[in-house]
Amino acid sequence: MKKTATREPRADSDSEADWMSRGSMSVVVRLAQLDDERDVETLIEILDAYARGPGGQSAPLSELARKNLGPGLRGHPNAFVLFGELSGRVVGAAVCVWSYSTFAGRPSVNLHDFAVLPEAQGLGVGTALLTELECRARERGCAKMTLEV
Repeated sequence: MKKTATREPRADSDSEADWMSRGSMSVVVRLAQLDDERDVETLIEILDAYARGPGGQSAPLSELARKNLGPGLRGHPNAFVLFGELSGRVVGAAVCVWSYSTFAGRPSVNLHDFAVLPEAQGLGVGTALLTELECRARERGCAKMTLEV
């Protein structure tokens, strides 16, 4: 399932200059294919960029994390990843896990990791990912979405 949202780019940082030259862009959100090594490598790239920054651990992902990420997510029956694309390039990811709310007696979803590459921040990718996650949660009748980033 791909969903598209159109957003005018913001002109408030040099890192967005490349995206800006393309004019109005559509954000495409799609489910990552965790059995496709290219998608796993893309997820590692995005999470590593986040991990290296001040909001992460100010250090790259460990070799153990890199090695286990794909197999671990593939082996987890309730895990899924949404990708946000701009101009055909994946620039954002939301790593999610379906869960259950015991107090509500209904499903829930946890947003475990959430990252957008620095050069694509402020262009609507994060908003599009959150909107898609909310739609999926509502379709399943989720009582809540939790955030753990």
